[in-house]
Amino acid sequence: MRNDFAHLLEPLDLGFTTLRNRVLMGSMHTGLEEMPDGYARQAAFFAERARGETGLIITGGYGPNREGRLAPKSDYIAPDQDLEGHRQIVEAVHREGGKIALQLLHGGRYAHHGEIVSASAVPTRINPVVAREMTTDECYQTIEDFGTAAKLAREIGYDGVEIMGSEGYLLNQFTAQRVNQRKDEFGGTLENRLRLPVGAVRNAREKAGDDFIIVYRLSALDLVEGGNTLEDIITQAKAVEAAGATIINTGIGWHEARIPTIAHMVPRGAFTWAVKRIKPHVTIPLVYSNRVNNPQQADGIISEGVADMVSMARPLLADPDFMKKTREGRPEEINICIGCNQGCLDNAFTGKLTTCMVNPRACREVDLNYRPASTPKNFAVVGAGPGGLAFAATAAEQGHKVTLFEASDEIGGQFNLAKIIPGKEDYAETITYYGALLRKFNVDVKLNHTASAADLVDKGFDAVILATGITPRTPDIPGIDHPKVLSYLDVLAGGKPVGDKVAIIGAGGIGFDVAEYIMHPEGPGDPAHPDIARFNSEWGIDGDYAHAGGLSPEGMRMPCDKQVWLLQRKPHNKFGATLSKTRGWATFVEVMFRGVKMVGDVEYDMIDDAGLHIRAGGEPQTLDVDSIVVCAGQDSRRDLHDALVQAGMTVHLIGGADEARELDAVRAIEQASRLVATL
Repeated sequence: MRNDFAHLLEPLDLGFTTLRNRVLMGSMHTGLEEMPDGYARQAAFFAERARGETGLIITGGYGPNREGRLAPKSDYIAPDQDLEGHRQIVEAVHREGGKIALQLLHGGRYAHHGEIVSASAVPTRINPVVAREMTTDECYQTIEDFGTAAKLAREIGYDGVEIMGSEGYLLNQFTAQRVNQRKDEFGGTLENRLRLPVGAVRNAREKAGDDFIIVYRLSALDLVEGGNTLEDIITQAKAVEAAGATIINTGIGWHEARIPTIAHMVPRGAFTWAVKRIKPHVTIPLVYSNRVNNPQQADGIISEGVADMVSMARPLLADPDFMKKTREGRPEEINICIGCNQGCLDNAFTGKLTTCMVNPRACREVDLNYRPASTPKNFAVVGAGPGGLAFAATAAEQGHKVTLFEASDEIGGQFNLAKIIPGKEDYAETITYYGALLRKFNVDVKLNHTASAADLVDKGFDAVILATGITPRTPDIPGIDHPKVLSYLDVLAGGKPVGDKVAIIGAGGIGFDVAEYIMHPEGPGDPAHPDIARFNSEWGIDGDYAHAGGLSPEGMRMPCDKQVWLLQRKPHNKFGATLSKTRGWATFVEVMFRGVKMVGDVEYDMIDDAGLHIRAGGEPQTLDVDSIVVCAGQDSRRDLHDALVQAGMTVHLIGGADEARELDAVRAIEQASRLVATL
């Protein structure tokens, strides 16, 4: 059978070893590292990705010395540490035929403990503690420590190491004049600023030997003022190759950059143009990373000469069998990462265990598993939103009989609203994925069918899963039935037009989504054909790479031809508080730069022909608007629950039907998945 992904599936010969395909699983700190049984859990996590045929796996970051660790309890790789637990990880991956490299990451001024050091004592807005400037002797010792850590990694059994020189961590701090203000041999000229990272690679090669993979993670685009120029980065790439690197992986943007680099509003392959500029200057394999989420795109990046490999981290959270399904010609069955960050990065940056919205088993491989049905049951699922789809597909895959009732003419529920928000188009991928599974596992899907008790009682169902979701709440405001007033469903699902002057009541996630929808001049795009030039222009990225750090001197430009007010009862300084930790700030920036007027501490007096009458901070005013869109919360939809229980049926509530929070697909899909695991 012909496979359309020949470039992606082609083995990569490194001389002393061969990778089975062109996918590198990018490093992620998952939180498993700090758990009491963390090594066993990491072993299960990485083994599943190796079994899924990932070419090369990179672990989460470990410091090369005590100062380099990310947090007080984080592990580091040094002779005084007990490293035996790592053998569980290595052996588990090797049993599945995989290869794995240990990432060596020195946090520098991004670390959070009492001993942080950096190139210079320069503050960063993402850490309240200012790092101490390293002495010259400490710089040389750090070079030695990277080499020693690489040697230890080899002794443990790792196939290689990745030396982290990107995202604004220590080695990146040395390369950029933004942080490196030193006067010794580690500062000043570019050659001096590269001394530590290049020395780390050279020392690692000397201590670990020639037949050992050394990946260097290079910042291809800093996206900060005072960052490196393209010429600086090319020089660095050539220098680390000469020092002994086997592969150059690329990273985009420092953590303190004010430009999103991996969230869903970032187009697929948004930074290929930057990485492609590096490739002619190196002879070792080059890896592209950031917003690659499907095999067609990944194969194209290689076939078009952008890079020799692609790095995917979150996509392998979403589907550990990504490459196996690709090889077997089943791309429609890949559970695509939609860039939401809600289960992964949001958790990681708030001290919770990383997982994945669309794959709740991610990082829970030890305690969330499904068993093939020894005695198949007959389930009815009411509602084909994310929770209902997750239950129906997963239960059917285990051999249960499932009938899925959906009142509308399509599956997807609230994801059908999300996918038309500019920047959230990838939410459609989850609907496509579940559609493929419903067909494969013979789920009986009844569209345009509002299930009644008569459809469910005495029909042979062992249980009914109510995933009926929510209904928008209508606030008690005089005049709420005025023709100017629309619900967010009217706008997003019904396609009702809004005027040029719009007030949005409610500034939660839905309110911000509606603002994005009505203020974005181009509307939703085609993620398969992303408008990268527009993204660069809007966010102030220099696509010609003529300026240091890749920033355009013109700054951000986000035009909008509408006047929009975003209103909330909470005080003004609470705007965006319920948004995603790691992408909400970018949504906030987009809305702000498009000119939205955010007003807090609002009381709603009435609606009439003159507009929306409010009091803001106690001061009365009238907003002369054409349209008023209500995004004021939700109530659970449980119409069938009582009737079914009274009829003696077993009923389970999941998702919004169980609890009407902000639209919470993470909770809905996890509830559905855990329910299947208990049956």
